[in-house]
Amino acid sequence: MWRARVLFIFFIACFFAILARLFIIQVIDPGRYTSDYLQSRRIAAERGKIYDRNGEPLAVNQTRFVLFAEPKIIEDKAELVEKIDSVLGIGQATIDARIDSSKVWVAVHRGLTMQQRDALQKLKLKGIGFDPEPRRFYPESSLSAHILGFVGKNKDGEDTGYFGIEGYYEKELVGLPGFIKSERDVFGKPIFVGTQQRVEPEDGRDLVLTIDASVQNIVKTKLVEAVENFHAAQACATVADPYTMELLAQACVPDFDPDRFYEASPEAYVNTTISSLYEPGSTFKPLIVAAAIEEKAIRPQDTMVEAGPVEIGGFTIRNWNNKYAGKLSMTNILEKSSNIGMTWIGKQLGEEQLYRYLNEYGFGHPTGIDLQGEIGGLLRPRERWHPVDYATVTFGQGIAVTQIQLVRAFSSLINGGYLMKPYVVKEIRQGDKVRVREPKVQKRLFSERTSEIMKKILESSVAKAEAKFTFPKEYKIGGKTGTAQVAVQGKYDTSKTIASFIGFAPVENPRFVALVVVREPKTSIWGSETAAPVFFDIAKDLFVYYNIVPEGLD
Repeated sequence: MWRARVLFIFFIACFFAILARLFIIQVIDPGRYTSDYLQSRRIAAERGKIYDRNGEPLAVNQTRFVLFAEPKIIEDKAELVEKIDSVLGIGQATIDARIDSSKVWVAVHRGLTMQQRDALQKLKLKGIGFDPEPRRFYPESSLSAHILGFVGKNKDGEDTGYFGIEGYYEKELVGLPGFIKSERDVFGKPIFVGTQQRVEPEDGRDLVLTIDASVQNIVKTKLVEAVENFHAAQACATVADPYTMELLAQACVPDFDPDRFYEASPEAYVNTTISSLYEPGSTFKPLIVAAAIEEKAIRPQDTMVEAGPVEIGGFTIRNWNNKYAGKLSMTNILEKSSNIGMTWIGKQLGEEQLYRYLNEYGFGHPTGIDLQGEIGGLLRPRERWHPVDYATVTFGQGIAVTQIQLVRAFSSLINGGYLMKPYVVKEIRQGDKVRVREPKVQKRLFSERTSEIMKKILESSVAKAEAKFTFPKEYKIGGKTGTAQVAVQGKYDTSKTIASFIGFAPVENPRFVALVVVREPKTSIWGSETAAPVFFDIAKDLFVYYNIVPEGLD
């Protein structure tokens, strides 16, 4: 009888011990114990792909694999580590450290190729497995590096877009990850009646750009040649549709390979066309002429006389070649790129109106282009301006802008007077759903009359320029050169210049506008001898590509 009582008391004690244990696990500290048995694994979504305007792939995904281990079902860890290293060659100590025996599931190595996965599978190692993991791949290599950016890792080791499209549209491209929740026993095996839940990932959206890969290739090729021929520090170009401000091409050389971005210096990632300021020099002059014509401060047929340098606020203003032609029309001023003439136009426009137009053009503010890294620059408050500032800004000195700001402002001179918002993504696609971006007018600056006058003046600026350009005479091309000295520690270095040319064609109905900027060319400091030839080379190829025939032959 006493034995039965002892046995009864024993079972009662065991019952209350189990009950107490269950109370601790389920009520007092459920998280600690649940994590030992409930395994949760993230399923990566496939990153959205990027195409050019014609459907050519610019950024896609290649299948790679994550090698994972389940330490609790590994029989011989040392042997397993040795065999894995025989295939991957990443070091046995590294592999051993990653296989944490206290965990149910651990990632051992990412980015395995299909060949590496197949080689490990042939070894039939117990306790390892493979999960597919998309990896970013850029078929065109560095062709559109600054536009696209690249995909790297964030602080948590997750794929993240940086710079350009990859950075700006990260939320659209990355998608939503899925997950697997699986309740397992002490041996790491799924519990049949336990929690088994799977939520599929939602892949990222695909992007169709305004960029034309063929135009991009034309531009990139000419820039590479320019850097080599002129021994320049850098060359950049932006090509856009002046009526919509869709970017057709944008490139800077040197650049980097997005597939191996880690081999380049961080400075190479910077897209100079949107992220760096420069003094535009004489390419800025048409903006001031257009403002003066619109405000009726001058007429195209008006004349002025330049007799020599002028004194303003204790400073001497000279022409770029220190030559003075006497009587000049408004068109002559741009043809000869006269600083004295521009100072005269600035006086006719007036300080208040001049400053207002700088704001109207959007200088000092970002354009809003959909690329990561754009800056707005700085337009000083009027109270900090002096008389000489109003003089020098008329010929593009004493003001710093980005290249995309200049392209946008210049386009308003030739598209009927509209300031358009530049953009790079044309469509966002998710399955059968397509969102199309339409061109956006930010404001109207000029009348149609002013725009038509400026196109004719800019055509004459090419045809009758002081520098005799080599370009196809059968086409009507408009544009303006620019040469600005580089400021070093607050002073201009006369040996270093930023040479540029901005132009468009055909004049009557512009198909494209393009800005070429060559930094610190060694063979010649002048935009007319460096940037202008690059522009005309690009234009010749675009005439062929777009099948643009000379007027009168179509």
